[in-house]
Parts: sequence; C-alpha cells; structure tokens
Amino acid sequence: MRTLKEGSVGKAFVRLVETKTGYAGLVEIGSKRKTFQDQNKDRLWETLQREAAKANPYFVGYDGAHARFLRIFPDGFMSQVYLGDGEGGERNYKLKAKSRLEDKLPLQKARQATNAGEEIAGIYQATNLLSPFEKMRVRDALRGPKADDFIRAAAEFTCGDRRRSLAEMERALKPYEAAKWTVVTDLPFLWRPDMHMFLKPTVTQKFAARVGHPFQHQYSTALEIAVYESLLDLTAETRSKLSTLAPRDNIDIQSFIWVVGEYTREDEEGLVSAPAMRELRPTK
Repeated sequence: MRTLKEGSVGKAFVRLVETKTGYAGLVEIGSKRKTFQDQNKDRLWETLQREAAKANPYFVGYDGAHARFLRIFPDGFMSQVYLGDGEGGERNYKLKAKSRLEDKLPLQKARQATNAGEEIAGIYQATNLLSPFEKMRVRDALRGPKADDFIRAAAEFTCGDRRRSLAEMERALKPYEAAKWTVVTDLPFLWRPDMHMFLKPTVTQKFAARVGHPFQHQYSTALEIAVYESLLDLTAETRSKLSTLAPRDNIDIQSFIWVVGEYTREDEEGLVSAPAMRELRPTK
C-alpha cells in the first residue's frame, strides 16, 4: 500500500492509501477507527473528510439543523416573522437590497460600470450583512480610483468568470484592507441569489461543523476559488437536504445557515421575543 494523503481534520486523523484493488481510507478519532474503500480516490477523500467532520462537538446533522430552524420559525420559510420587515425578519430586507441594486445598477450594466461607486456604496449600507467596520472599508474603496474596476469584476464573477475576476476584486480592494469574503460575495449574492452565496466566515464554519461538511476545515481567509467552490458545495448540499422546506433561492439558504449557526439557545427555546432577537445577535 502507498499513502497518498494524510493529516488532521479537527480532532480526527485521516489517511488515504492506494491498494492493489483500488483505494482505502482510515478515520481515527481517539481510540475509534473506521475504514472505507472506493475505486475513486477523490470521492473517498471527500468521504473521509465528511466522516471526520462528525467528530466536531457541535455536530447535529441536517436533521438536527432542520429541527432547530423549525423551533424558531415553525412555518419554515413561510413564517411571517422570518419574512417580515421588522426585527427578527430574515428575508424581506435582503429582497429590498436586491431590488435597489437592480434599479441602481443591473448586472449587465455593471459589466461596463462607470462612476458607479457611490451608488454601490449605498447598497452595502442597506443591509446588515457586513459589519460597520467592513462597511467603512468598502465605502472608502468605492470612493477610490479602482471602484469601477471592483464593480466590473464583481459583475464578471457573477456571470461566471470566477477565478480571474476574484483576483481582480482582490487587487481593487486590497489597498483599503477590504479584500474580504463578505465584500466580494455580497453583490454576486444580491444580483443572482439563484447561483451565488454570501459568505460570512465564522457563522458558515459553525454551520458546516453542525452538519458535518468539510467547509469547516476548507475555509481560508485567502480569496482562493477553492474556498468559494466549497461554499457552493455546502450550499447545494443544504438545498438538497431542505427539499421539504422548499427554499426559494440562496437567500433562504443563507438565512438557514445564519439561524442554525448563530441563533442562541434562548432564541431556540423562545425565551426572548422576536423584536429582541436581532439585538442579542452580532451583525451578520
């Protein structure tokens, strides 16, 4: 046998080896060992990572995540509090930001953006997806000489040219210390919530740990396309697991990730009212 990959995934040790008949894998957590076999080494490595992810103490699986969401919003994505414009609402304010973005700068127009920085700055200010500190940094970037470079790159990223346009967004934002996942995924998410996902790193890692997805270990602060691809894999898997809740788009999926990953035990048990919920939670 020849070892192809090995390493730690959280508290677990994983090893992938090549055998005479295919590939074998080991997941070791403390004194417990589990072995796996597959003819496809990439698929087996993914299996090993997912099995190792279950060792996280916060793991509840998708059934647990589903139950947690419904304890807070019993009518799921149709709950009036979930939809509402008031405190505790998770969807309508994002739809309003999306509508404003489409009015100010539709996607196809953004691909040739000129002097659009101030208009886009207002879009970032319209939601709580970014922290106040991040909003200040992106505002400075959108008032700078590379504002249109960033906006055009964000539009190209949305349309499918992800690797090159991600690097272009980073170059435009880096002088302002604004080259963050929150900033580069916000506009694509609002333009095309059927395809793209907003990445709030800490809560998304928490969610991935709860459902056992490798994103919890694959995440990096570096703006690398592999990180975003892992996020999209988590998004697609979550959408598939939530078919009974009928999510409309990735706005619902992002909200589900936020609720499962960030809501407190008090929120779950209904010990605080909906108007107080957002006051107890940090900005998304």
